[in-house]
Amino acid sequence: MRDGTRTRERIADTALRLFVEKGIAATSIRDIARGAAVAEGALYRHYASKEDLAWRLFADRYAALGAAVDAVQAAEPGFRGKIEALVRHFCRAFDADPVLFSYLLLTQHDQVRKVTPQMANPLAVVRRVIAEGLAARPDDRRDPAVVSAMVLGLVLQVAVERTYGQIETNLERLADTLAAACWRIVDTA
Repeated sequence: MRDGTRTRERIADTALRLFVEKGIAATSIRDIARGAAVAEGALYRHYASKEDLAWRLFADRYAALGAAVDAVQAAEPGFRGKIEALVRHFCRAFDADPVLFSYLLLTQHDQVRKVTPQMANPLAVVRRVIAEGLAARPDDRRDPAVVSAMVLGLVLQVAVERTYGQIETNLERLADTLAAACWRIVDTA
């Protein structure tokens, strides 16, 4: 008896690609089934709906990215090292799988509202690292949420521009520049 893992992976890979190319709303179940070379009924055996598929793709991969960035920052002893490691990890993750990273970027506004506090969350990891780092500086009274938004905005906007072809350079080649710029944001008291 087959467990359906390969079919589920084919559906997920096809859906990710189509959701990034066309958007979730413009992608039909028929498009996904045709692209994955499965019957529409097979798709429904794995996912209750297109929205369920979109959410599960987001939730599973968002949580995996959250766990990965938490491990990356935990391996660094200092505040600056943590910031630089996080930025480099985001750059490597984008270059390793631009379709997945683009999906997470482009659908986050619809999906992030469903993220529970129990889920690993890459944005929460960055916020926590910055909050802890700023708290260790008694004279730094900046709002960690604002500093985190600035750091994330810097990195993620570059990724968005890469997604839309406005930037052609791989993000990993920009990692040192982005890490230095993020550190300047964090280190400005």
